[in-house]
Amino acid sequence: MRTYQLVTPCHFGLEAVLKKEIYDLGYEIERTEDGRVTFIGDAEAVCRANIFLRTAERVLILVGRFPARTFEELFEGIRNLPWEEYIPENGKFWVKKASSIKSKLFSPSDIQSIAKKAMVERLKQHYKTEWFLENGAPYPVRIFLLKDEVMVTLDTSGDSLHKRGYRTQSGAAPLSETLASALLMLTPWRPDRILVDPFCGSGTFLIEAAMMAAGIAPGMNREFLAEQWTNLIDRKIWYEIAAEAQEAVNKETPVDIQGYDIDPDVLRAARENAKRAGVDHMIHFQQRSVTVLRHPKKYGFLITNPPYGERMEEKENLPGLYAAIGESFQALDAWSMFVITAYEDAERYIGRKADRKRKVYNGMIKTCFYQFMGPKPPAKRIKEYSE
Repeated sequence: MRTYQLVTPCHFGLEAVLKKEIYDLGYEIERTEDGRVTFIGDAEAVCRANIFLRTAERVLILVGRFPARTFEELFEGIRNLPWEEYIPENGKFWVKKASSIKSKLFSPSDIQSIAKKAMVERLKQHYKTEWFLENGAPYPVRIFLLKDEVMVTLDTSGDSLHKRGYRTQSGAAPLSETLASALLMLTPWRPDRILVDPFCGSGTFLIEAAMMAAGIAPGMNREFLAEQWTNLIDRKIWYEIAAEAQEAVNKETPVDIQGYDIDPDVLRAARENAKRAGVDHMIHFQQRSVTVLRHPKKYGFLITNPPYGERMEEKENLPGLYAAIGESFQALDAWSMFVITAYEDAERYIGRKADRKRKVYNGMIKTCFYQFMGPKPPAKRIKEYSE
């Protein structure tokens, strides 16, 4: 079976998490760059990556790489790529997105226009025609320029992979599903340990955690654009991988996952999101302030995305809010806490230096993922503390 170089974009700084996911699927990493990981895989890998990867934003097929400092070089480079191996005569093809960083060619619209013309010239020559109906399956192209190197890809996913299909409403500064999964994977949390989000918002952290615990593949209940590419991927492969994902589900996995928020409307939306994800029975939601957060058990985990203070009036409340987070955390016996926030004085008011920090972008917002590590439970008593 033909193999491809598959490019998987991810959140900047979280490439190692995605690499581990790809390794766990059984594939060989070829290249790691800022914000993306490239691996080798066949048609089955395209399906498996789209359905199973929790932290990738998309799965792209690499069509080619080449240097280009002028639009003429860009045109020739695009035209020299083997487009006929990917796009059938009736395929609908266009450059969905072009991005340029530190390159002499910096106009996305010009890059898109020239690339489309070059693709047309190549396919005209191959199919011996002057006109394409483009009434078949869609083949969107994504082009990335970095320091005058051009990377040309085909998008197999369609909608971004963070769109699992369960979230229709979200609050301020929401976490994407892919980012929430990546941050969870950076913690030592496992399904047999307590997990609490005191600012749960639309419930993303908790829903992603419950899906992991239940073995629910993130792409199991959505469609992918490449399902229409019958010239490249047999539909039977999609059905087989989807069936494999379904067989792995175990919604009866015992967990203790809890979410709190002071806004009843937000909690209502979180419950609906959890229901759509099929994990509403695994998460306990309750209207509660962080100031009254208590738990009798030891060795649990707090993970949360608290308010950042995007509006001036909210910023005035942040010292008290983060002090309350610190006080509640201190009252929990031997717990660990993980906080993603753009608030630069978070550690000061929490009252403790984080054991680890990681810079992360939540959308366009520069944030920090603070990790406050608690003690590990005694190995022979882990089961006791999870019950």
